Amino acid sequence: MKIHIINGPNLNLLGKREPEIYGYQSFHDYIDELQKKYQEIDISYFQSNSEGELISELQESDDQVDAVIINAAAYTHTSVGIADAIRAIKTPVVEVHISNIYQRESFRHHSYIAAYCVGSISGFGLNSYDLAIQSMI
Repeated sequence: MKIHIINGPNLNLLGKREPEIYGYQSFHDYIDELQKKYQEIDISYFQSNSEGELISELQESDDQVDAVIINAAAYTHTSVGIADAIRAIKTPVVEVHISNIYQRESFRHHSYIAAYCVGSISGFGLNSYDLAIQSMI
């Protein structure tokens, strides 16, 4: 099985940015833990702060992997383009958020991408990614 994780803007700053919300661990360290835990799964990772690059990555992932896990970060609440890209591909996509977006500012309560994902997971810290992997196994 191949799972591709796609992270959006500012998630390259995990461990440094607002640790009271996102924790103290970098995603680089966390992805290493996931790869060790799920050795039977080929887990790849991509991060970009650019909306267009995220759209291109989704399109290029189609039919190349068994599932995509996406944390579109702030683009979750603004990007019709990312929503359209998810809708356009055949590969199942799970939406993930580290924080509970429903306990935050009201503008974060709406996801443009959720309707086109097979499921959404939020509020479990970095373990949200682990839960997403388990849901796709």
